[in-house]
Amino acid sequence: MDVREVTAGVILETDRVRVLAAPTDHRPDDPTLAFRFEFGGRSIVIAGDTLPCEDLDQLCAGADVYLQTVLRDDLVRLVGMQRFVDTIDYHSSVEQAAQTAARAWVGTLVLTHQVPTPAPGSAQEWTALAHRHFSGTVIFGEDPIEI
Repeated sequence: MDVREVTAGVILETDRVRVLAAPTDHRPDDPTLAFRFEFGGRSIVIAGDTLPCEDLDQLCAGADVYLQTVLRDDLVRLVGMQRFVDTIDYHSSVEQAAQTAARAWVGTLVLTHQVPTPAPGSAQEWTALAHRHFSGTVIFGEDPIEI
């Protein structure tokens, strides 16, 4: 196996596909990256645990789909355990992900790896929070995600 560490910029380019990476803000973990995959005139950005940041905005610019792990800070605060509450400081809320999508003129926002684990039947509640800040399509990511 050939392992190659990557940083910002184009990390793969062929005649059919291009993959870009950009740093994200998940401090205290550093470095962390988000990725943009482009193929056939379409693009998807996949971001893991991160706060909104300029590099993520640039990577998402004009993407067809932006997939972001999200938390509900209102629900996390209800748990009350400080270590859990601290996760708010380095993970995007639903609202922050929606604001990133809006700033970047993304077509579809996919909310994934939701924290805390959503209650059954609560998907509409999560997507409604996103729609307060983003007018595009919002998908509540459940396995398998269909876009």
